[in-house]
Formats: sequence, structure tokens, C-alpha cells
Amino acid sequence: MTAPEIAVIGGIDTHTDVHQAAVIDSVGRHLDTQPFETNSAGYEQLLAWLRAQGEVLAVGMEGTGAYGAELARFLTANGITVVEVDRPDRKARRAHGKSDPIDAYAAATAVLSGRASGTPKSRDGIVEAIRALRVVRKSAVKARTQTINQIRALMVTAPFALRDKLRGLPTSVLIDTLARTRPAGDLTDPACAAKTALRRLARRYQALQQEIKEADADLAPLVTRAAPSLVALPGVGTETAGQLLITAGDNPDRLRSEASFAHLCGAAPIPASSGRTHRHRINRGGDRNANSALYTIVLVRMQHDQRTRDYVARRTTEGMSTKDIMRCLKRFVAREVYRHITAPSHVNWVRVAADLPKPQEPEQR
Repeated sequence: MTAPEIAVIGGIDTHTDVHQAAVIDSVGRHLDTQPFETNSAGYEQLLAWLRAQGEVLAVGMEGTGAYGAELARFLTANGITVVEVDRPDRKARRAHGKSDPIDAYAAATAVLSGRASGTPKSRDGIVEAIRALRVVRKSAVKARTQTINQIRALMVTAPFALRDKLRGLPTSVLIDTLARTRPAGDLTDPACAAKTALRRLARRYQALQQEIKEADADLAPLVTRAAPSLVALPGVGTETAGQLLITAGDNPDRLRSEASFAHLCGAAPIPASSGRTHRHRINRGGDRNANSALYTIVLVRMQHDQRTRDYVARRTTEGMSTKDIMRCLKRFVAREVYRHITAPSHVNWVRVAADLPKPQEPEQR
């Protein structure tokens, strides 16, 4: 049999500057491994090298959402099946050692054995654009929280005359008041230094607030365009919808079922039975940001959605704890969200809300 007729499986260990690629045959024998630079020329060389080894069945890759994102897009665009591979567990690494070639071969072996079978996110559509913009917004929100915490901490240690004047003011009034101050005097005076620091922090808070507003203005139409029926659901806003879209990716068809989406969001119940006790517990795995989005939706519905409030009352009467009720509600919301993010649509998630039928929600159980 000639080399081009051999069926091979590739494995790639991704890094910042160099990707390590390896190839095994259909029975797991190690054939070759080579490093390639992380640029367009390196990607072309890697693809040519893979094809020179034989018929490429698939390529297992670590870091498809980080260092290997662009390479995964490149290989997929050239007809290569890319499989997402998790990092080997610590026990396997202790047994076999750690190096880039070893990790590359391990990625290929994981595909051959069937241990790795996940389809990576395509990251080539509107959802990827939403993800990039949300990165900026999230960091701005975090910085704003740090800023107001610093303001309040400085107020605690400020001289009593300044502290008494600012104590009890709502956040918006406090920020406006501090931003308009004109501290004067010697900065060696603690009172003057405190006023100056508070003024600068207040202006920083205002700048971050404006940045967040601009990000919201950019994100709202994108999220609505990507999934108008999802945003229309009770309790679902731009932030929660954006996070759930990012979790699913631009190719939500990679999710095999609504159960797999719930597991991805950490909302699938985990059996916790023993002996005569039969119960389930909350899943502490999955994408915690998606789980937080589901939690937020459930909280809003528990306060403002009558059907959810009736469900909570009924389950409470049956003796179920609030934690278990929220677990059930998150599982229901995950099921509902899955139907809307996997509805037939344009490949780039461009939908027209007027053309969509009104969603019908099943009874909560």
C-alpha cells in the first residue's frame, strides 16, 4: 500500500508561536511529528504535511477556542474534520510524561479511540462578533465595580467632615457630586488628597459607565438579529441571550440534543442516590457563565412570570426546597432555550422576527 492510500489521524498541540502536529495510522502507530509556525505560511505547510502522510480522516486539536482557533478555521475551510480534544488527565500525564510531541500524539489517539468526539465552535459568524464585544463590556463592568468599591473604601477612611457629607448618597448622586468637586490645597493634607482621589475615581466611573452604554448599544441589535425569538422569551435579556448564544456557538447543530446543551450549561441534574435515598443534585460543571445566565432568567421569572410563580408555589407545597426548585427551572429554561437557538435559520443566524411563529412553551414540570 502506498503512503497516500494510508488512512491517518492527526493531532495538534497548540501554542502561541508554534503548533506541534503529529500523525498516527488507523491502528494507532506513531508515524511522524513536526512543529509549524502559527502564521499563514505555517498553516499551509501543516496542511500540506498532513495530506502528504495519507488520507486524513480527522484532526484532534487542543485549544480550539484559544491558540488553535484560527488553525481550526483554516483546516475546516480546507475540508479537514477537526475534533476538539480535552487536555489529558493528570494520571495519564504522570504515566507517559509531558512534551509537545507527546501531547500531539495523545490528541490523535484520543480521536482514534473515540474518547474525543466534540465538534469545536466554528467562530466565523455573528455569535463570534457578539463574544468579542462582550469581552470588552464584561471587563468594563468589572472595572466599574472595582471603582465604586474603591470610592466607598476611601470614604470610610476619609476625614469625618467629608465622610458625613457623602454618607448615604445614592450611587448616581455620589458619582455626580464627586466628579463636580474642585479640590484645592496642599496634597500633603489627607483631606485634600482624599478629595482629589475621589474625584478621579468618580470620573473613571463615569467613563466606564459610558463605555458600557456604548457596548450595550452595539450588542442589542446584534443579539436581536442573531436570535429574535430567544430575546422574546420571558426573563431573557440582551446579556443572558448573548451568553447563551456564545455557549452554543455559531454552529449550534454541533449539540446533539437539548440534554447535551443542558449538560454544557451545567443544568443537567446529576444522580445522587444511595440506598433508600433517591435524588438528584445540582450540576457544578459545564460553562458557569451559561449557568449564571440561566440562574438570572429563573430569578426574573420567579418574580415576574405568573406561570413560574405558580410552579414554585406548587412545588414548595410538595415539600421541595428552593434550591431544587431552581435546579428544575434551570433545566426547563435550558430545554426552552435550546429549541430557539437550534431553530432552522440562515447559516449566519440572520432571522426576521416577523416570519417566526409565536413560540409555545410546554407546561413546567
